[in-house]
Amino acid sequence: MSSSSNAVESPVDFDPYQVELAKNPYPMYKRMRDEAPLYYNKEYDFYAVSRYDDVRAGHANHETFSSARGGILELIKMNMELPPGIFIFEDPPLHTAHRNIVARMFSPRRMRDLEPMVREFTVSTLDKLVGRSEFDIIADIGAQIPMRVIGALLGIPEADLETIRESTDSRLVTEEGKPIDYETSAIGGMPEFEEYIDWRIKNPSDDVMTEFLNVEFVDDKGVTRKLSREEILSFCNVLAGAGNETTNRLMGWSAKILADHPDQRRELAENPSLIPEAVEEILRYEPMGPFTARYVTRDVEYYGQTVPAGSTMMFMLAAANRDERRFADPDRFDIHRDRAPHNTFGYGIHTCPGNVLARQEGRIFIEEMLKRFPEWDIDMEQAKLTCTSTVRGWDTLPARVTAKAG
Repeated sequence: MSSSSNAVESPVDFDPYQVELAKNPYPMYKRMRDEAPLYYNKEYDFYAVSRYDDVRAGHANHETFSSARGGILELIKMNMELPPGIFIFEDPPLHTAHRNIVARMFSPRRMRDLEPMVREFTVSTLDKLVGRSEFDIIADIGAQIPMRVIGALLGIPEADLETIRESTDSRLVTEEGKPIDYETSAIGGMPEFEEYIDWRIKNPSDDVMTEFLNVEFVDDKGVTRKLSREEILSFCNVLAGAGNETTNRLMGWSAKILADHPDQRRELAENPSLIPEAVEEILRYEPMGPFTARYVTRDVEYYGQTVPAGSTMMFMLAAANRDERRFADPDRFDIHRDRAPHNTFGYGIHTCPGNVLARQEGRIFIEEMLKRFPEWDIDMEQAKLTCTSTVRGWDTLPARVTAKAG
């Protein structure tokens, strides 16, 4: 259903695919919060809310704002039938059943137990860069560590990790300034995972893939069963994609923001106990995924306007994270900020299940980076930023080391 017939034209013009806007979208976000707290885009036929309280409440209201058609603008518009097991694109009760499985496997305690492995991967990756005066934060670090971590979790041989990463990345690539075409971009499980499932059936191990094969759960129909092969493929696809993409972008933003704020970077080098709070501020200041989208199941009112059932609603996480109604001086990066919860990992039943692991990887990256390279600059002439309706982050981020650890 198109909602354009009764939508009120907005005084601002926000295009989620505009390349120039993506370089610094925050002045536009402020205009939206102030002038169009309910925004309607006629060209792409979607609504958007950008204030903190609206984004927070919308994420909590999964009855009105459904994930069953996907959480991405283009995907919702296409109204595709999605493969089973993509739990981030499901509603209760099926989402609850699938989410409980993932939550057990990605519990905070289990993620904390992974810290020695994450640190080992980080140390070995960064040690290779010691002695160099220049390297790329993404190619040399961000594309390496998260891939190894999620690969170890799933039980994928390291020799095959690059193929997996390239496959997941390619699904998020779009022609500059254009929506992702999900008719040609696969949604379900990657073929690469088929052979790993077959291998693990014959060779069980202490990894998540083996757990997926053996776990029993009560599904949305009340049936106690194991996951189907298609569900396992979807689970692996989601975890491999999110595990690579999210933390890769977080590492890029960490390096860029700390280079832009050398005094605060120096504080972190002198007092590493501040790093967890710095990670939270980085997540608030430059979220890896600027938007999520939902299908509207029933009429809902915002600011005197009705968003009709059948519409698509975009929740603007990055805009909400800089709402002055919730954050004092929100455009200032401040590792000592009085902390309010940001929206970067979502809220409610669809809060990112890997958020503990992503935070851990981000913290360890900063800790180990500062031990070896306490100061660096970014070559912005060579840096390349990518923004789609799902992610915003650096594809290329060349760093020049300006001070090395003594």
